[in-house]
Amino acid sequence: MTDKISTLLETAAADALPVLRGVRDDQLALPTPCAEYDVRGLLDHLFQVITNFQVLAAKGESDFGAAAERLGDDRSERFAAEIAALIGAWAAPGAEDGLAGAMNMPARTVGSMALGDLAVHSWDLARATGQPYEPAAAVVAALGEEFTALAPMARTMNVFGAPFPVGEDATPFESLLAETGRDPAWRPSVSA
Repeated sequence: MTDKISTLLETAAADALPVLRGVRDDQLALPTPCAEYDVRGLLDHLFQVITNFQVLAAKGESDFGAAAERLGDDRSERFAAEIAALIGAWAAPGAEDGLAGAMNMPARTVGSMALGDLAVHSWDLARATGQPYEPAAAVVAALGEEFTALAPMARTMNVFGAPFPVGEDATPFESLLAETGRDPAWRPSVSA
């Protein structure tokens, strides 16, 4: 049986929240594996993603094009509250059924996109700030097929980069990161 998106999000949150809480103010200007974002920008982007995917779970209209809110000192508490709301939104009856908002995509696929953003951007932030991070095997397994299926569209939308080459000995999560265009061995060029 396939796990519900809300269950997978809850599992992913248990791994992500320690990373989000572990980001120090003196790390906000550090580079991340997402070349277009420093740590602060990626935190703001992830917060925007989390709130927009709540709206999509309720079949509402999201606005990923709006400027991301700039988070303040209360970011840890706000992330915890919004991730809990994201889990609740995807646990609601019907959240995984039908199509999700203006994306006009199967709701379960959109839920998997939320899961992927949480897992992959947590890795980005962990790498940028020198923290440990390994998502649960169930999360990685759930994302594997979805990311492979979404990759061509994600690349045309510039959400994923070109696949990064990895060896046959790559872990499932390293392969997932490579599918998004990330180098699983990425390290910051400055000290975290």
